[in-house]
Amino acid sequence: MKDAKLASKSDSKSQTLVNLSEQVVVGGKELVIIGGPCSVESLEQMETVTQKLSVSSVQALRGGVYKPRTSPYAFQGMGKAGLEILSEMRSQYNIPVVTEVMTVSQIELVANHADMLQVGSRNMHNFDLLKALGKVKKPILLKRGLAATIEEFVMAAEYILSHGNPNVVLCERGIRSFDNYTRNVLDLGAIAALKQITHLPAIVDPSHAVGKRELIAPLAKAAIACGADGLIIECHPEPEKSVSDARQALSLEAMAELVNSLKPVAASVGRSISENTGVGSKPTPFHCSSQLNVA
Repeated sequence: MKDAKLASKSDSKSQTLVNLSEQVVVGGKELVIIGGPCSVESLEQMETVTQKLSVSSVQALRGGVYKPRTSPYAFQGMGKAGLEILSEMRSQYNIPVVTEVMTVSQIELVANHADMLQVGSRNMHNFDLLKALGKVKKPILLKRGLAATIEEFVMAAEYILSHGNPNVVLCERGIRSFDNYTRNVLDLGAIAALKQITHLPAIVDPSHAVGKRELIAPLAKAAIACGADGLIIECHPEPEKSVSDARQALSLEAMAELVNSLKPVAASVGRSISENTGVGSKPTPFHCSSQLNVA
């Protein structure tokens, strides 16, 4: 890893802290839980999600508005209208927002509405995008590529760091393998390795790793035990009706139960999970320019 000049750990105690807001920091003793649906579908959906999560121990809201899908005929996201909904949830509930950016041309718009910009697995090797994100003054959530080695993963982060942005959080989300019982194979060994190799925070996405909601809880617990600095988990008011990744989405009730069950695991490894982000105020009416009509 000699070429990872900025990402490599200089000593055993070095650790980067990435601020999503004044209250939410990734990489410290307190673990960060990011929750929300795979896709922003409507204002009503996101109000329901945010109301529930904002009074739980979930510290940040996720929701996709630009969706890279395997099929060109699948739902591709709400785009700018979805960003407006996320921005309103962020404002009304004082909760930081994480969403994906797919192209260089989208960066400015997404950065105006989100607190953290996500690079999806398919874009981990999009070097022009990584270079451009290096010039953005917003934290970046970098997901590991579908078949990327740990070295390639760290070097993708190096592209962002070397272009001026030190606020990078790594995300292990499973890699391709011969087994297809789970959606991907979660590489928890990568988390242990990353904690030795780099000073950057590393979180885990168990939802995309397994693709089955009933398997998320044990892997979330294992991720924390392995040293992950947080989790990003998909949840939806009506999981079976989700327009994308329905099989892996937790209900909002199951999400709250899971987060509570993680607290003793966190304590056992000297970490903690916020008791309550505690906003929960009813938002004022908001009218979005458009909404997805889900049949």
